[in-house]
Amino acid sequence: MKFFYASAVFVLTLGSSQAADIDNGDDLHFTNCTGCHDDSVYTRENRRVSSLPRLGAQVRFCKDSLGLTWFEDEVEDVIGYLNQTYYHF
Repeated sequence: MKFFYASAVFVLTLGSSQAADIDNGDDLHFTNCTGCHDDSVYTRENRRVSSLPRLGAQVRFCKDSLGLTWFEDEVEDVIGYLNQTYYHF
């Protein structure tokens, strides 16, 4: 049963990221994320993100750490942008 729920969460996350506004994600990322780090955190060999759910968790962690007031669709836009540009999950 746990596998079913984990699979359902993964599929729902995947579906919502595919519908993301990539251009908006790019803008949000550039405005809010590049002040702390460059794109090397996404391309380094030992990167901490290894799956789409972990990417979502990391984006949400960064959003909360910075005190950003993004709506969920904006979070999904950034996830979609990062996935399309760097991760390709």
